[in-house]
Amino acid sequence: MQTYITIPERFRGPPKSGNGGYVAGTFAEQVQQAPDQAVEVTLRAPIPLDAGMSVHHHEAAGQPSVTIEIDADNTGETTGTRILIAEARLQPFNLDIPAPPNFQQALAVRHLAIPLQQRQDSPMPGSLGLHPICFCCGAGHSTGLQVYAAPLGGQVAAAWQTRTEWGDADGQLPARFLWTALDCPGQLAYFHAGQLTGLLGRMTASVHGRVRAGEPLVVTAWPINVDGKKHFAGSAIFNQQGELIAQAIAVWIGKRAMVDGVS
Repeated sequence: MQTYITIPERFRGPPKSGNGGYVAGTFAEQVQQAPDQAVEVTLRAPIPLDAGMSVHHHEAAGQPSVTIEIDADNTGETTGTRILIAEARLQPFNLDIPAPPNFQQALAVRHLAIPLQQRQDSPMPGSLGLHPICFCCGAGHSTGLQVYAAPLGGQVAAAWQTRTEWGDADGQLPARFLWTALDCPGQLAYFHAGQLTGLLGRMTASVHGRVRAGEPLVVTAWPINVDGKKHFAGSAIFNQQGELIAQAIAVWIGKRAMVDGVS
């Protein structure tokens, strides 16, 4: 029986497509055999909202993978020409993670976060930040995660206060939300290093532990290196005790012109 995935409009990044971290975390679940397995998700096209995407399972040399597709007419039916949306596979990785600040230190610089500034380069004039209605970082998203990363000691950091209403049936924060929080700070790390990147092209992440919804967390991100159009960024999430909860390497594709100052 064919499996379909639909990304509701709530989980948008840009106004008309899904948040890269949320959809990557959603697609990762299709290939994981255990919740702590690291998964690489490559996004091949903008993620449609409120449209059924078909999931296709593959296996090569004993390694599972999936492809996510949608019919060219965006109906979700697989009767016409199909567009490849994403690919996901198990992919272990290593990441050198800088020491994080604590929650109070991250909270003290929150006012410097780009998502909380009204900017001339906002795609929605009069709104805050680079992605005003993004599920992760959009200050204009009424039910968003409010991950507002600001520069702090060579990286960016966000004091992320999760909410109890985000919890699953066991009161735990969904892994998809952790993938989401690992997303946007990577782009902001490059922004504060003087480069505005394009959109997320690939995300490889692993979640090391469950978190009670409502727990305060710290999200950090930092640039790793640039290879042509590819901008590699690391990101991580820590609990109140400074323990690593999740980590990711993201690849941001392309460059965009930066606009100096705020409006």
